Parts: sequence; structure tokens; C-alpha cells
Amino acid sequence: MATMAEGEVFQGEMDPELASLLGTALPGAGAAMPVPDFSKLFNDEGSDDESPESRNLEDVEINLTERAFPPVIKKLETVPHNGFMDAKYYTLALSGEGDIAQRVHTLLQKYLNAKDPKDRGVYRQQFISPYWEFLSSVARKAPGKIPEAKKYLLRFGILHPTFLNEEMRDFFSKIVINNELSVPVYYLDEWFKAVGTGLVRNSTTDEVKVARSNSQVKLQQLLEKTQGKRDTAKSLLQAKNDERLGLEAAFIERTSLILEHTPLNELPSINAGYSESQRRLFGEVQELMKQMLKADRDTELFLRDYYQADADVQTLQEKIQEDEGQAVVDVQALGTEFETIRQMAKMTIGRQGNHFPVLSSEYFRSGPNDVAYRENVIATLAWVESIDPEVFCRYYKSRMNRIAPYVVLIPSYGDLGICWEPFDRFNRATSRGRIALPLYPKSLAAAVLGAVADLRWQVAKEKASYYWMEEGLTGYYYQWFTAHKLKGDVKEYFIQDYILWITKESEGIQKLDKEIRGIFWRYMPFSQPVKEKLKTRSFTYQDLYQRDLNRAMSDGY
Repeated sequence: MATMAEGEVFQGEMDPELASLLGTALPGAGAAMPVPDFSKLFNDEGSDDESPESRNLEDVEINLTERAFPPVIKKLETVPHNGFMDAKYYTLALSGEGDIAQRVHTLLQKYLNAKDPKDRGVYRQQFISPYWEFLSSVARKAPGKIPEAKKYLLRFGILHPTFLNEEMRDFFSKIVINNELSVPVYYLDEWFKAVGTGLVRNSTTDEVKVARSNSQVKLQQLLEKTQGKRDTAKSLLQAKNDERLGLEAAFIERTSLILEHTPLNELPSINAGYSESQRRLFGEVQELMKQMLKADRDTELFLRDYYQADADVQTLQEKIQEDEGQAVVDVQALGTEFETIRQMAKMTIGRQGNHFPVLSSEYFRSGPNDVAYRENVIATLAWVESIDPEVFCRYYKSRMNRIAPYVVLIPSYGDLGICWEPFDRFNRATSRGRIALPLYPKSLAAAVLGAVADLRWQVAKEKASYYWMEEGLTGYYYQWFTAHKLKGDVKEYFIQDYILWITKESEGIQKLDKEIRGIFWRYMPFSQPVKEKLKTRSFTYQDLYQRDLNRAMSDGY
């Protein structure tokens, strides 16, 4: 086979061996897939062949009344879309990105045409960095209208459909495109759109400086903080309202007991006087009335705070709508976010993993149930929450709020789920945490559990602040860790123990140290049905269950 000169663009017929590697035909086609015409591939003009605009992506508003994820009824579409059937897919994916697209194409061809395994490994490594630079260019366009090929490139890492075998193409063509469940689980194209338009702030430790000219982004950040205040006020108002309803129910119950009378035997038309137990209820009723009045005054105060915060939110929303009606795309924020996403990708893969950034059947080893597409992830998160019901809960002013985290799906061959941020430092009460999951892990359950454990650890650590080595979940775990003179990262040990806690201990299979089991049982309690099941399995769990009852009776839990 003739060799290519440096910078030469591959055209014409493929070498039979190369064609065999890529796959010669798309599903339903009898002939080989036409080789894209590269003569107009690397111009700087965007393609006009754009996909129909899907439902506008909006940040999923936090609802503190939700207690669980919505049930996932449909995981895959019955009628597949034809996004991967387009013979111009590769052309559309690379078009309009300038010289970096040319470099990506040239290195890709060298990699695919290399016969010597060592040369192939060298070209494979050389391809990775330019590809990420090319992907950064594509990501900056995500908030706008982009061809389907670029969307699937960001979302799934699909650079060329023939890198996938027929079974894989069929599978990915059935994945649901839109977020029909309104859960904060984002593919990369959706995430970049949300960040670029200011709906979601950057995933950085230090706040990104926003250009003064971009007032929309500043307003969006202020709106997010104000919405946090409103959500907190609403949560406190709901808690106080529930408290008042409980007091009223107790008042009715005790009053009804006072009003019960027994007729006298000798004078049936005359009722007996109040019994000793009924007289004691008068004091309780008086105390309940005092508490009801206090709860009512507190409700009025919280209601006033909520109305004020809600008015501030509406004012900011109106201001944003007046200023051109939509957020200006913040290119600087997108660039910063892209670098963060790249770091997330590296962390999900690990040092020894496969860092090749393009989806290919050559490296794909996930089963259909382990691909982290949105509906699959939601179902897995719901499974974890069914065992650990407080996993996404945070206490604020004695009120437990359930706040599902943002989940960013990274198109990588990693196995590690990570927590990037436990919550927004400017809104600890109701802001979402952020976790990242690899799209193509060997085990989706293990990746999700790793990310959730990381979130659990960081939230508990932030809550304990300076005393994280002494108090609460992290404190007791750290003390056990040091007492046993273990070496390494204490958080990594915790993550592995959490995975055993959910997968083994919840089924009655004792894998953890006795002391760790006691710490987890108290600070990360199983759901009540799981506890009821476990108490019948062995004396170990029965003893832990009895401790719960003892603490509840002493009001020390």
C-alpha cells in the first residue's frame, strides 16, 4: 500500500484490511460506506446541515418536596434515529474547525494505516492531545445550533460511525435524546450549553472571573444565589407548616379524649366527671396551644421571607429577559469548563486506564446494562437511594433536604465515578453537588457507587469543617483508620468500604470490620425495609437494630 506524505489527506479507496477494521457498510446498506469527500472538509464555514433543534435545555430546578427519582419506564427508543446512517457524518463532525481538524484527520489516518504495532502505539498517543484541542473548539459551539454529528461527537465520543460495529450502532441510535425525566443528568453537549449560557456555573474551585461586558452571566450567578435563599425559605416554611399540622392533630386527639364521658350507672342521664387522666390532658392542651401560637408566628415570619426572596427572583428574571431575552454565550466560561471536564475524564480513567478519547468497538467492553446513558444512570441512582435513603440529603437548620446532584456523563473508557464538588460554597443549603461518571465502565454500579461514596465523604467532611477528623462520619472513620495504622488515602478506603456496605452488607453478607459496620449503621443508615430484613439474618444486625431502638427511646439518636 502506498504511503502518505506528511499532511496529505486520505482520499480514494480504502485498503481492504483498513476497510475491514472500520466496517464496510452501515446497517441496512448493501455497499461499502462511501468515503467522505474531504475537499471541503477543513474550510472554516459551518455546515448548514443541522439537526432540528430539540427541546430547549434548561437547568432542572431544585424541588425540595421530591423524595425519590422518577421511575424509569422507557430506557431505549423503539424507533431508532438515523443520525449514524449519514455517509457525511465524519465530514460534518470535522467541518468548520480549521487547522486542528486537519491535524486530527491526518494523525487518525496514520494511526489506522500503521502496520507496525509500535508505530500504531506512537500515532495513537500523538492523536490524543490534538483531538482534545479539536473537541474544545466543538464544545465552544455547543450552546448554539450544531449538526447532529458534532452533538454525538461531544455526547458519545463517536468520531466515525464505522468505528462501531453494527450492533453498537443500533444500540446508540436507540438512546433517548432529550431529558424527558427532568433529572439533572447531563451529556457533555447539554452541559456545555448550560454552562455557556449561564444556567449552571463553572465546575471550578475558585469562582471564574466574568468579563464586565457579559452582564447576563453576572445576573445568572446572582439569580442562582437568590434562588438558593428562596429555596431555603421555602424549606423552612414547609417544615414549620408540618410542625403546626402535627401540633393541631395532637390538639384534636387530646381534646377528643377530654370530651369523652361515661354515664353514671345510677343516673344514666348524667355523665361522670373528668377522670384523673383527663385532668392531666388539660395541661397538655394548654402547652399545645402555646406551641401552636408560636408555630403560627414563625410561619408568618418564614412566609414573609419567602415572599421577599421570591420577589427578588422574579425581579432578576425580568431583568435577564429585558437584556436581549437570553444569556450571552460566555466563551471564557466554556474554555475553563472544558479544561475541567478534561481533568474529570482523566480522573474517571485513572493512570493505568485507556485514555483513547474516541469510541471504538476495538476498546468498547461495556455491556448494554453498564453503558452510562441517562436513563440507566437514573435507575442505578434510584437503586442506591432505595438502600441508603439519606445519600442525597443534607441537614440545614434542623431540616433535612433531599437534593439530587448534577451528574455529568463523560465519554471515556473509565471505571471510576468521582465527586467534583459536594455543593456550591455560596449556597450550602440547597445547591446541588457535582459528580462525574464515565460513559463506558466495566460496571456501571461500581462507578455510580464510587461517585456517591465520594459525595458522601465530601459532604460529611465539609459539614464537620475543622473537626472532620474528630466528629461525625468522617471523624469516627478517620480515628478507626489511624488506630489500625493503615496507609494511603483515607477517602479511598472509605469508598471501597461504602461499596461493600451497599452491595454486600445490605444483603446480610458481613464483609466490613465490626467497628466500621457500627459507624455506617448510625451515620449512613439503611432504609427501614432493609433494616427489618437484616435484623432476622444474624445477631450482629439484630444488635445494631436494638441500639437504634435504645437511642430512639433516650432521644439521643
